[in-house]
Amino acid sequence: MPDIVTNHQARHAYFIEETYEAGLVLLGTEVKSLREGKINLKESFARIEGGEVFLYRCHISPYSHGDIARPDPIRTRKLLLRAAEVRRLFGRTQQKGLTLIPLRVYFKGGWAKVELALARGKKLYDKRATAAKKSAKRDIERATRRRR
Repeated sequence: MPDIVTNHQARHAYFIEETYEAGLVLLGTEVKSLREGKINLKESFARIEGGEVFLYRCHISPYSHGDIARPDPIRTRKLLLRAAEVRRLFGRTQQKGLTLIPLRVYFKGGWAKVELALARGKKLYDKRATAAKKSAKRDIERATRRRR
């Protein structure tokens, strides 16, 4: 399953605790825009309202060859999850510091899917520690390659 788009900033800014696969409700030519890769997840997040999950601030550019009736690119989109998953996520997001963020969007069997993550925000010192570990690992790999 090749990804249409991946939210690289999410793994930098959050600790990922759990992931869920959700269907994405789209209108008209939004599917064609997705197939062209015209989607941005940079500032998007999900929220549970009235027993349903919605995706906010996800920008899907209008399809270039579409008709006049184009949906709003930044409209709120409904996500499809099982009722048990929604109840579980509702309970978990009530805890302090946990939020729902989209990690990636992809097609699975012709259907648009979103990988949602239950995540906890990183502090600045956590981000620095993660960057230091990544740098150290890269240096170790570089040194072992030279020895071979």
